[in-house]
Amino acid sequence: MKLNVRAFAFTCAIIWGLALFLVTWWLILLEGTPTDRFLLCRIYYGFSITPVGSFIGLIWAFVDGLIGGAIFAWLYNLLLGRSPAAQS
Repeated sequence: MKLNVRAFAFTCAIIWGLALFLVTWWLILLEGTPTDRFLLCRIYYGFSITPVGSFIGLIWAFVDGLIGGAIFAWLYNLLLGRSPAAQS
């Protein structure tokens, strides 16, 4: 069964974007703003554990999930087409 690349990429983008957004707010509400920097703060430019940073992270994670999901679905479809079970 082949994956729809657009649908899979968009789904990954929504899930990763919302997950990062919700985890950021979870940290803000329960722990406050931490003094140490997280790895994602180093990867996503402008992202921090702040209300404004959560929206910046949402955008970065959406784009990251979109690209990552598209690459994954494309590779899955490519490898599925080369498998002996798919050709019979």
